[in-house]
Amino acid sequence: MKDKMALHETLELHEILNFKNLCLTKAATMKGLVGCDELKQILTTDVIEGKQHVQDLTKLLESRSVQL
Repeated sequence: MKDKMALHETLELHEILNFKNLCLTKAATMKGLVGCDELKQILTTDVIEGKQHVQDLTKLLESRSVQL
């Protein structure tokens, strides 16, 4: 039973994944536009961590089956 998620949990994870993808896209785009080195480093870190979050959420969604 631990390996199953309810439908609403799966949908919520999809919403979070979509939000993280949007944040990742924005950070990656803004990184190329900023002139401040400190801000560029913050955005670079955010992109790296965001990619990891997206991968983790994707693996979680793929590994769990939906319980109806």
